[in-house]
Amino acid sequence: MIRAPRLAMLFCGLLFTWTASIQGAGAQGEYPLPPHHVKAGVHCFDCHQEEKPTKKAVASASCMTCHGDYPAMKALTKDAKPNPHDSHKGEVACTECHRQHKPAVVMCLDCHEGKYKFRIK
Repeated sequence: MIRAPRLAMLFCGLLFTWTASIQGAGAQGEYPLPPHHVKAGVHCFDCHQEEKPTKKAVASASCMTCHGDYPAMKALTKDAKPNPHDSHKGEVACTECHRQHKPAVVMCLDCHEGKYKFRIK
């Protein structure tokens, strides 16, 4: 027979787990992440470095923690013609093209529309 204090603890634990899962699902649905971030277990704090993130863009330094710096990205995309990480505009902020909660954009196409084809992950 379960005693009242144990029953109360069990109930509180289940309630906490249920509430956390609802909040997590809401956050993921409201601010969807790319599948590779979800698969890697990336959480809001990992990129935003804030407990309660704002809507401001994530700093490129945060992206580089996992993806490497500009020279590393330039080397990774060396076969792309033209190489988007070797831009005549210099080191462009990652979030100019890679928008994690919205579809990605190709900043190059602002001026070079129809000239290049890119597939952004």
